[in-house]
Amino acid sequence: MAARKRATSKKAGKGRARAKGQAASGAPRRKARRRGKRVEHAAPEEVAEAPAPIESRPLPPGHQIALPGRGTLFVRDVAGPSGAPVLLLLHGWFASGGLNWGPVFDALGQHFRVVAPDQRGHGRGIRAWTRFRLEDCADDAAALLDALEIESAIAVGYSMGGPVAQLLWRRHPAKVSGLVMCATSGEPVSGGRVGRAAFTSLMWAGAGTARVSQLATRLPLGLADLLVRPLERKQPLLDKRFAIREVSRHDLRMLLEAGAALGRYSANDWIRDIDVPTSVVVTTLDRTVVPEGQMHQALEIRNVRIFCVDEGHAAITDPSFGEQLELACLDVAQRAEMEHPPVFRARRRKRVEHTVEALLGQR
Repeated sequence: MAARKRATSKKAGKGRARAKGQAASGAPRRKARRRGKRVEHAAPEEVAEAPAPIESRPLPPGHQIALPGRGTLFVRDVAGPSGAPVLLLLHGWFASGGLNWGPVFDALGQHFRVVAPDQRGHGRGIRAWTRFRLEDCADDAAALLDALEIESAIAVGYSMGGPVAQLLWRRHPAKVSGLVMCATSGEPVSGGRVGRAAFTSLMWAGAGTARVSQLATRLPLGLADLLVRPLERKQPLLDKRFAIREVSRHDLRMLLEAGAALGRYSANDWIRDIDVPTSVVVTTLDRTVVPEGQMHQALEIRNVRIFCVDEGHAAITDPSFGEQLELACLDVAQRAEMEHPPVFRARRRKRVEHTVEALLGQR
């Protein structure tokens, strides 16, 4: 009996030795928990520390601000160096200030005061039952500068923000010291007259249905998740929960009306009149706003510098875009410093317009 017990204990000992050998060689292990004991699968020094999601970095502080007679919007504000020029960041369609500009706040904040509002219908921007107009977005931007006691700013527009920046210069020239336009053009929806009309009609049909049925003012989480997926594929470190939360705040009816407004928008008749230092960042692989349209816009403007990034419409997520955007903003700021103040240019432009109107009236 004693001999049998010793043989059994020897077999058990050999079994434990084999198990230890398997663990050392990386062979499959049994369940992590056994008889109340935890098996450590790797030594602490062997575990690689996972990089933090890019959007998990603290975003600039934001606050709600009421614009008299217009509504309340949400704005993120980076103080920047004392006396630095101001950048007014205008985000694209289906984005928000934090979602569009999150990757570049830190870099731009080293040189500029940075103001990034949520535009109407987007994120925590202004809500209104009136029809969405890009002109109203431009007027919102001017009212925001007044509320923050900012005399003038460099307007930086991405995608939909490009037309808003252009309209801000046209409607409020004294507020704009320079322009930086990214992944955008003076006619953002391509496809010729027929394609633009079809796109606009589709957007209007959806907006009309949303208005009649009085759909909820926020996007369903399922739709928000669907819209975020392309960004997630482009930027694996994107904080998806943050992105879905931002997108789900959008007003669906206003978004569709914004699409219709973009389909109708064209600055081709007057974009060549832009008289402030301007930089254009062209996304050469863009399938949303075609690069040819972006380049055509740039070549129409006299005082322009062109920067190119080999990225698509989600270029904002790529570090190379941030580098080119920073260079474009610094270039405009340097040239704007040597130009006449925006107020002076605005007065001169009015005088010229009055002279032309008087001459036309005499004919």
